[in-house]
Amino acid sequence: MAKPLVIVESPAKAKTIARYLGDGYVVEPSIGHIRDLPRSAAEIPAAYKAEPWARLGVDVDNDFKPLYVVSKEKQDQVRKLRSLLKGASEVYLATDEDREGESIAWHLLEVLAPRVPVHRMVFHEITRPAIEQAIAHPRGLDRRLVDAQEARRVLDRLYGYEISPVLWKKVMQGLSAGRVQSVFTRIVVERERERMRFRSARWWGISGTFVTGAGEQLSARLAELDGCRVATGDDFGPDGALADPSSVTLLDEAAAHALAAALEGAEARVAAVEERPYRRSPAAPFITSTLQQEAGRKLRFSAQRTMQVAQRLYEQGYVTYMRTDSTTLSATALGAAREQAREIYGAANVAPHPRTYDRKVKNAQEAHEAIRPAGDSFRRPEDVARELSGDELRLYELIWQRTVASQMIDATGTTARARIETTLSAPAAGAPAGAPATFTASGTVISSPGFLLVYREGEDEPDNGGSGRREEDVRLPPLASGDRIGTLALETEGHETKPPARYTEASLVRKVEELGVGRPSTYASMLQTIQDRGYVWKRGNALIPSFTAFAVVSLLEEHFPSLVDYGFTAAMEDDLDEIANGEEEAVPWLRRFYFGKRDPAGGGVEGLKDAVLSRLSTIDAREVNSITIGAGEDGEPIVVRVGRYGPYLQRGEERASLPEDLAPDEVTVEVAERLLASPGGARPLGEDPDTGLPVVVRAGRYGAYVQLGDGEGEGAKPRTASLFKSMTPESVTLEQALELLRLPRVVGVDPESGEEIVARNGRYGPYLQRGADSRSLQSEEELLSIGLDEALALFAQPKQRRFARAAAAAPLRELGADPESGGTIVVRDGRFGPYVTDGTTNASLRRGDDPATITAERAAELLALRRAAGPPAGRRARAAKKATAKSGAAKKAAGNKAAGTRAGAAKSGAAKSGAAKKASPSRRASAAKRTAP
Repeated sequence: MAKPLVIVESPAKAKTIARYLGDGYVVEPSIGHIRDLPRSAAEIPAAYKAEPWARLGVDVDNDFKPLYVVSKEKQDQVRKLRSLLKGASEVYLATDEDREGESIAWHLLEVLAPRVPVHRMVFHEITRPAIEQAIAHPRGLDRRLVDAQEARRVLDRLYGYEISPVLWKKVMQGLSAGRVQSVFTRIVVERERERMRFRSARWWGISGTFVTGAGEQLSARLAELDGCRVATGDDFGPDGALADPSSVTLLDEAAAHALAAALEGAEARVAAVEERPYRRSPAAPFITSTLQQEAGRKLRFSAQRTMQVAQRLYEQGYVTYMRTDSTTLSATALGAAREQAREIYGAANVAPHPRTYDRKVKNAQEAHEAIRPAGDSFRRPEDVARELSGDELRLYELIWQRTVASQMIDATGTTARARIETTLSAPAAGAPAGAPATFTASGTVISSPGFLLVYREGEDEPDNGGSGRREEDVRLPPLASGDRIGTLALETEGHETKPPARYTEASLVRKVEELGVGRPSTYASMLQTIQDRGYVWKRGNALIPSFTAFAVVSLLEEHFPSLVDYGFTAAMEDDLDEIANGEEEAVPWLRRFYFGKRDPAGGGVEGLKDAVLSRLSTIDAREVNSITIGAGEDGEPIVVRVGRYGPYLQRGEERASLPEDLAPDEVTVEVAERLLASPGGARPLGEDPDTGLPVVVRAGRYGAYVQLGDGEGEGAKPRTASLFKSMTPESVTLEQALELLRLPRVVGVDPESGEEIVARNGRYGPYLQRGADSRSLQSEEELLSIGLDEALALFAQPKQRRFARAAAAAPLRELGADPESGGTIVVRDGRFGPYVTDGTTNASLRRGDDPATITAERAAELLALRRAAGPPAGRRARAAKKATAKSGAAKKAAGNKAAGTRAGAAKSGAAKSGAAKKASPSRRASAAKRTAP
């Protein structure tokens, strides 16, 4: 009996929906997009390879018609879907209800070409009522959404495939440009430029501790001296100078100490107390971007990790669809949130009327519901703790808290600001004796916490030395104007202005959302892309651009400014929205973008194609790949150049490598001169007494190493040796370097076999070699110290597994329990460098991660990303090969079983077969034509 076929994107989603629909339906995943534009020349069908547009995968001269191909890894799944379709009574395309989901549904319709009724099934949560409602009320395919998504895909292909080759020719091979990723990169680079231009300024202040008549203490900060405001960090510009020196009093260390001494023991009084009502409203329910920001601040999740966990929660039916720009809650959800708030926190803490929130983000997309717990009634975090754990439970709790809090009353109270006056007993800081000094203190008393009972929104790192402490965290004792108070202590404090804080993933998401760049649903992938491409790396949570990113952004800003212009990029999003709404046609819009638009007078707008052709020859590769650091002591400029193998320093003919973990704003003139102090940035260690050649230590691309001489003869390379892991370039000595350069070392000769035993440092660690036999050593230091007797004893023992000895080594650090698996996270030193593990999953540390300082949160993030990526490619390939071999063996066995049956038939039919082959060449050709791909 034929059954309806329901097609979704993922196996997890299929499993949950199948549970609700029962045996009367067949539910099968497409596993994402089944076809796309060609990813490489190998995927372009032979019939199109000669076309001039084949490289792009888009026929730009034929209304920008895309060339879609079914990728090799999706062909088996397409065959399976076609097979299931043969027995289907109807088809439900149940992909996500957004542009991407609509596009997947359309591609399925085009490739499968079903001959049975087709329905579009949409829902925003995977619960039984929602799925039953979606089955009962399907809709048709929304072609406007499909066109908008296709226009976006074609636009991104044209941008990337036209601009990326420019980067290959002018910056470095393997680089890429993208409509959104290049703007993300520019924002991070601009912040680093601000930090490089920034000049720190030092200022001093005084904080006082005072006591009231009732014995209660309060802290206050010196705000005015003799009627003039005392300078703070906010009064300085990025150049380190005061913005308006005449309006403030700047205290240095000496003045601050003198002033504190002149105020010591002086009588103080409360000059004024100002009170005003305090009110704070709850934040709106989560949308995609705010979920990424809050999970970054509160849970220390990366955007990608947040979306991966949210996807799992959605597919398992715990939360609503996680890619949304809408803060709207349905009437059912409003009732569920209010009822839960009433049950837990009391009716007095629930808003008298349902709260609704207006979304003020640019380019808001389809009106989904906000991200909230799924269902007509919400399950508390403690109720789902039996089913969820780790990251999933933590993120569910965050979503639950935000949703419930959104329907609670405001937090209210009173904010007070007190001015405390005292006088100088002696002249100080340019003020005469008897001059007034004013301290200020402020705080908030919250009388009704309201939504704060369940949730408080996070904040980004403050700039300029701000404490980040909330006003409502500070409570002032009862004070009245005219009160006499005592001075307990005065403390001088030195401060330095801080450069603008680097972006974190959370603050960068907030920035691009404000600018209207890209879509919140793509932010996580963009953040990962700019890191994978080497444009940005992480130090803790901070995003640091590479010098390669500087070169790429410089080229785009100078020669293709509109392509990284924030306003232009946001306007393109508006245009794509108009295409989705039917207000704009995709083809004319793409034609204007790619070919431009000329008016009769000869003016108009230049298209992407002409821009690339006209400017490629004018781009000075040396100029765009040079970042000036400043002038050295000799007045000659020092620049960072981005070369074929990475960035390096240059001053005249001098060059030096740059350590990979050095951020651009840390490459000051002083640092550069230190690196350039000797040829190639090397540190001389002395001379080899045997050869008289110099021995130096260098910072190389793959780590520090020592070098003997410069090589003699044309093409000759100097002898080098990597430093042991226990050594550093700063501490290595000449004696150690000479020992390293003597490796591999002959330990001695085996008296029985006559073979040499050699100590070597290999790819998998230190080991001993005797002919074709080998034994691992426990540490690199043993390479220099092991003797012949110890070596022979090792060879006398049975050979252990490669890493059996290393496995016993103690971990470098223990970080605590992993929130996902519950296992203990430890930092270990592996054959390919340091990594973290919970006992089941291993994840290598990335650039900017230090084994000595990595936090438990960062380690958990790396492990989560490793799990989400699945097993390594090599392991997948081995598993696939094993499965193929097993399948082949089964087929061979089945073939052997049938061979006897076929033998007689083959013999009796040989003559017929030969006649058929001779008589029917056209039939064979026809069959071949039908089976061709």
